[in-house]
Amino acid sequence: MMHSGEKSAASQSFSKSMYIADNFLVHIETLGCRLNQDESEGAGKAFEEAGFTVDCENISSQSPVNYNTIICLLNTCTVTAKAEQKARRLIRLLLQKFPNSVLLITGCYAQLDGLLIRQIEPSRIVIVPGRKKYLLQYIAGQIGKDLQLLKNWYDRDFLVELLNCFLDCLSLNRQYKEPEQKVFSLYTSVFKKHSRPSLKIQDGCNNACTFCRIHLARGKSLSLDVSEVVRRVIDFENVGFYEVVLTGVNLSQYSVFTKNGERIDFTKLLQILLQETDSIRFRISSFYPQHITAELCKVLESYRIQPSFHLSVQSGSDKILNTMARPYTRDSVVTAVNLLRKAKDNPFIGCDIIAGFPGESEEDFSLTKDLCNQINFSWIHAFPFSPRPGTVAFSMKNQVTENIKSERTLWLTERAVQGKLDFIKNACGKVFSAIVENSRSLRIGQPSLSSGIIHAVTENFLHVECHVKENIQSGSLIMVKIIRADEEAIRSGREIDCKGIVVGKVS
Repeated sequence: MMHSGEKSAASQSFSKSMYIADNFLVHIETLGCRLNQDESEGAGKAFEEAGFTVDCENISSQSPVNYNTIICLLNTCTVTAKAEQKARRLIRLLLQKFPNSVLLITGCYAQLDGLLIRQIEPSRIVIVPGRKKYLLQYIAGQIGKDLQLLKNWYDRDFLVELLNCFLDCLSLNRQYKEPEQKVFSLYTSVFKKHSRPSLKIQDGCNNACTFCRIHLARGKSLSLDVSEVVRRVIDFENVGFYEVVLTGVNLSQYSVFTKNGERIDFTKLLQILLQETDSIRFRISSFYPQHITAELCKVLESYRIQPSFHLSVQSGSDKILNTMARPYTRDSVVTAVNLLRKAKDNPFIGCDIIAGFPGESEEDFSLTKDLCNQINFSWIHAFPFSPRPGTVAFSMKNQVTENIKSERTLWLTERAVQGKLDFIKNACGKVFSAIVENSRSLRIGQPSLSSGIIHAVTENFLHVECHVKENIQSGSLIMVKIIRADEEAIRSGREIDCKGIVVGKVS
């Protein structure tokens, strides 16, 4: 295989990019939610099982050109116009940095605007239908098989033709219907990028909120069978993971029926998981406020449910929530937060809020501000309303100006920072369990002396930085004492929230 420094005529002849290959390299990039990250990890496993070498390190404009990678997989997001712009920029960067590669583009943005994406570079981009991500398993295996038959050479144009032919045949097959559980087939118990694994147990959404494209991309709600959820969590536990993040488009809509006709909802699923596993802890990625019930919170009291929650709020005005077609009210949010704070001692509670939805008056936004002040969320994911093609809100009247959107987003962002600072202030001096996310060595002082910095996520979802004098592996469970908030890092958008010291390791 050619090395990155060997820029021969063959490696630069992109229309006829045939060259000798010792092994086949795949690069994976992921945008968007934890659900996408979980699916990308599963795709990475599929390619590795097919004989490929997989790289998941994010690239940047400073990354060197790599001539050896033959496939780039990008998992995209469509939640905002900004997310789509980021995807297009990354596609162009991938085309530049991996000149011999085919780009496989999947995810919600690819599902809805695949033709538009492919126009960026039709000769190198292949769109994999977003709701059929399990096809990556077939693609990985089929490519691996065909490349082995072709022995020692690789031709990018042939690979593009092979992939497009397969996907075109699939789209022409009117009898084809995706098996529901295949939506969950991109699964792995060994994660390449994350020390805290996530598990997709639900996909799609039965709601049709007027601002959201996700239900258009992922379809109706589907849920992973209970026995399979349990089996996969036990896999994580056996591997040695201390925590699993339960993910889905709308976890509130998790629902399956047993052979006896019993309906299992999310509350019952949690009860079963706690009964069927030994020690692994569970973190809930996101939830709708109206589904936070007293029955659910009774289960959440377990010490094995991490004390951090994220609520999909969007607005504090019932008028705006109704216009959004959200299935809850402002009072539902207040009730949910009160129940969570009774179930857990000072839990981390974050939320999403949209600023400047069509028709949002100053009075409406004042109600949102009042709700934020009343509850004092630990964090607010604030973003300006982004009109999404294909949604009802795209053509709504009474659009809010960009200046007003920016002003309201700025207020929410400042409130988010203050909420996190307040939460950390309350945590200072206390000790929490934490999982090491990554570590890096730093040389300080004399060359013979060394120290290190680790980043870890606490049980209550604080991202803490600690100096250590010994090597602590990613994925380790440690005990951390919170010392102070890192306000500069919080305001600049970095992941680190605070500083702490390691006071113990859990065997």
